[in-house]
Amino acid sequence: MSASQDALKPRFAEHIDIHCPDDRAYWAGHFGVSGEELRSAVKMVGSRVSTVAAHLGHQAA
Repeated sequence: MSASQDALKPRFAEHIDIHCPDDRAYWAGHFGVSGEELRSAVKMVGSRVSTVAAHLGHQAA
């Protein structure tokens, strides 16, 4: 993770606030997906980080 991504750490560690640009950018970078891919994943499985991570084939943060 780059220093710029580290500076954008999300407000909540367990849920992704897809409506917050900083959270969206952080988690998209963390999972290596586009913002739209992240939005789609959250729409499909909910906002819990561990669930989105599993859906995207990653380990949770």
